Amino acid sequence: MSETTINIDIHKIMKLLPHRYPMLMVDRVIALEPHKNIKVIKNVTINEPYFTGHYPQRPVMPGVLIVEALAQAAALLTFSEEVVHDENTLYYFVGIESVRFKRPVEPGDQLLLDVHFVAHKRGFFKFKGQALVDGNIAAEAEFMCMVKKNGE
Repeated sequence: MSETTINIDIHKIMKLLPHRYPMLMVDRVIALEPHKNIKVIKNVTINEPYFTGHYPQRPVMPGVLIVEALAQAAALLTFSEEVVHDENTLYYFVGIESVRFKRPVEPGDQLLLDVHFVAHKRGFFKFKGQALVDGNIAAEAEFMCMVKKNGE
């Protein structure tokens, strides 16, 4: 199956992810290839609360939040598949194998989060992802997540 152009808006995203303002780091799914990859948009605006302190003289999106955005995109890829998702399903970010930051992300940028599925074993999912601005890599990471029922 090939990548499909798709439009999953914020309302559907909020049904799939438990995150809410200020921690919801994804705005729209634009492409999806089940079991393979997902492309998600994050619009970065000066209204983001972290810009008041990071840094007032030159606002830059914290790298850890770029990686969080990649993990949220990965959750959307996982929940688009056979993983049973309901209000009791939580998706945990459990590890980062590598991460590199290549350029700052500033207000007005649009992040394209391109996440690829690598492996799945015993409830753990491994991904590779890139965050791009205008076709240039801002960050890239290899990371792991897991799905659990709330209370397990």
